[in-house]
Amino acid sequence: MTVTTFDPVSSVSLTASAQKYFASKLTKQPGKLIRLSTKESGCTGFSYVLDIVDAAALEDTVLEFGNVTLAVDSHSVAMLKGTEIDLVREGVNEVVKFKNPNVVAECGCGESFSVS
Repeated sequence: MTVTTFDPVSSVSLTASAQKYFASKLTKQPGKLIRLSTKESGCTGFSYVLDIVDAAALEDTVLEFGNVTLAVDSHSVAMLKGTEIDLVREGVNEVVKFKNPNVVAECGCGESFSVS
């Protein structure tokens, strides 16, 4: 496991609203952390995967945001470089959004993306 300090240029970041949202989820499950990865999916190539896990995988990059620990999958870290995770309100719903500067195309429904 690689522990990394926050670097807004190269790391994944959480907005204040995303940090608050994930902290509330983790409060109900002490000792756990959020793991971000990608998987091949959809019509464009990849989709984001967020899981609550007991521990980071051996090769994960671990980022600390106050009381939220985020583990980034080693196979996904290059395509996620510079990504900002936000929680936004859409109508009556709150949705986790990914602002990924590496994305070159997204499907129409926003569920999958591709990178160069």
